[in-house]
Order: sequence, then structure tokens, then C-alpha cells
Amino acid sequence: MAETTRRRLRSSTVMLGGMGVLAAALSACGSEPDKRCVDPNSYDLNRGYKVLDSKACKSSGGSSSGSSSGTGTAGRWYYGSNRSGGFADRGTFSKSQAVDRGGFGCSSSSGG
Repeated sequence: MAETTRRRLRSSTVMLGGMGVLAAALSACGSEPDKRCVDPNSYDLNRGYKVLDSKACKSSGGSSSGSSSGTGTAGRWYYGSNRSGGFADRGTFSKSQAVDRGGFGCSSSSGG
């Protein structure tokens, strides 16, 4: 009887683990890419782009030219980047490229 209980515990543990992996895969494919509002003219070779308040991207419509009223700096959305100390790097300004990078279990549509 002890063996039967042990087997059930193992199978339920495997089942729960499998459900977690499936949930992570599905949520990674369906989610929006991580985005940060940055100043496109502030690139620093060592640190990347300066991160701005998201209002700078909303008020400017995410355009790369002109200035947003009130902030003096027009921000652009920067997708899939790493953030460190108020700077973002290793991302892209293209939302479609950020989505094409995919995640675990996602298929990429990029071709050679």
C-alpha cells in the first residue's frame, strides 16, 4: 500500500510540473514584448538609451522627431531591452522584431 501512495504522489507532482511549463509557454507566446520609453538621442555606448517617464512616449505618439509638450524630449518605445540604472540596452525600436524573437515554445516567422 505504501508503494501505491508513493506512485500517486510522483504522478501528481509530474502532472503539476507539466501544467506549469505549459502555462509559462502559452503566456510567453501571447504576451506583449517588454517596452520602455527612452530618449532616442541619448545613446551611450556603455549604458544604452536613457529611460524616460512613459508620458514622454504617450504625449509624442512614440515618434522619433519633434518634442513632446512639457518634457522637452520626445520619447520612443524601446522593446525587449535590459534595464540598468535608468538606462536600457540590447533592445529594438521595432515592436515586430521584439515579438519575432519569441520565447519558449514560440515559433518565429523570420526567414533567411
